[in-house]
Amino acid sequence: MTHGTPVKFRKTGALTAALALSLGLTLAPSHAAQNAEAPQAMSDTQAPSGTLSVKQQAVLLIATFMATSDMPQLDVALNQGLDAGLTVSEAKEILVQLYAYVGFPRSLNALGELMKVVEARRQRGIQDAPGREPSRAIPTGAALLAAGRANQTRISGGPVKGPVFEFAPVINQFLQAHLFGDIFERDNLDWQSRELATVGALASTPGVEPQLRSHLRASMHVGLSAAQLRQAVQVLSEHGDEQAAQRAGAALTQMLAVPSGG
Repeated sequence: MTHGTPVKFRKTGALTAALALSLGLTLAPSHAAQNAEAPQAMSDTQAPSGTLSVKQQAVLLIATFMATSDMPQLDVALNQGLDAGLTVSEAKEILVQLYAYVGFPRSLNALGELMKVVEARRQRGIQDAPGREPSRAIPTGAALLAAGRANQTRISGGPVKGPVFEFAPVINQFLQAHLFGDIFERDNLDWQSRELATVGALASTPGVEPQLRSHLRASMHVGLSAAQLRQAVQVLSEHGDEQAAQRAGAALTQMLAVPSGG
């Protein structure tokens, strides 16, 4: 299967081979360049010719089925992701991160499903790469808040502000310290994968279209192209959920119609 080929998901009987962004951020007029340099911002799963790799497509669908608690389809998506080179650590990290967007219960249930998948594969003689833990210690205190603020600014394309943050400033402090600090400082999953996972989860969640638009823009800030995001919509339509694909397609069209600083 080539990198440019959409993931082929079979029926469930066959096992085969935030919240700053999540609150609809507003950028300051003098925002940072879209492609700010950062080691985490570059994906190690990038496919040629501006297409999503099979691994990236699997990340999107893992998030989609995790967000809808569709365990049979999540089982298939996890198998496809592991077959495509996703490590166990990366799969765990996707499911852990998404608790910030769709809640602890779905995250815990999905992690339980991943445990079953890994064990079933082991019993079939498949030794999945364990992956690695974060390579550096996560800062604490003021250093954590500073790191999270820097990550939030880089991913968002500029400083984050808006009426919600003025009304409840503590929410942005929590976002910067925890989501963009504790979670995004963990470098065992690249930022492109983190954003694809968030897009998949939000597209599958009715009523969060502003946040979905924000994360589609963030996906471009960390190096994904408009063509890759259009392919993500196609993958959702063909292998995920048609309503999720419609929400993602509409949000992408709206996002691309608005200048980055708007």
